[in-house]
Amino acid sequence: MNRIAASVLTALLVLSGTACSSPSTGTSSSTGSSSDARPADAAAPVETKATPKTAKDVTEALVGKIPSLTLAKVFTAEDDPNRQLGRPNSYTSKTFFTDSRIAAELLEFAKENDPLRGGSVEVFETEALATARKNYIQEFGKTTPLLAEYNYVVGGVLLRVSKELTPAQAKEYETALNEILG
Repeated sequence: MNRIAASVLTALLVLSGTACSSPSTGTSSSTGSSSDARPADAAAPVETKATPKTAKDVTEALVGKIPSLTLAKVFTAEDDPNRQLGRPNSYTSKTFFTDSRIAAELLEFAKENDPLRGGSVEVFETEALATARKNYIQEFGKTTPLLAEYNYVVGGVLLRVSKELTPAQAKEYETALNEILG
């Protein structure tokens, strides 16, 4: 997806005459205005705000938007329950959080760092890897409803939210994630 988008953007830049990274071949489309000359990296997107880089960064930003959320655990490669942290084609960082709106009696049998207690954030190098993980998790939820959860992907971030929250409460997470990363 990113490669296709980059190819389309490059083609559009070449067709519009704004790609200036190659030397002129003698054909000129310039109007003589110095404003037509742009540096080769002018097409690069401009970031207007700092983008969180790790699961901890994303979770801390979510804490600022969802008061019931509490960061409970930042995983390492040694204590990741899925044994995927840092492994090829997997997440580069992961956190676990709780949400105080989930009733304690619903969590009686949930393990200590079970996403059922709130959720988790997993950060991947690409959106495609995050989406693949989301699809993998959702397949389990389809065949085993006990494992179902809300999943949201923005860029390389997968936000996993407990099914014990109402759809409206889960939507708060989706909105907050889009505000942070969108």
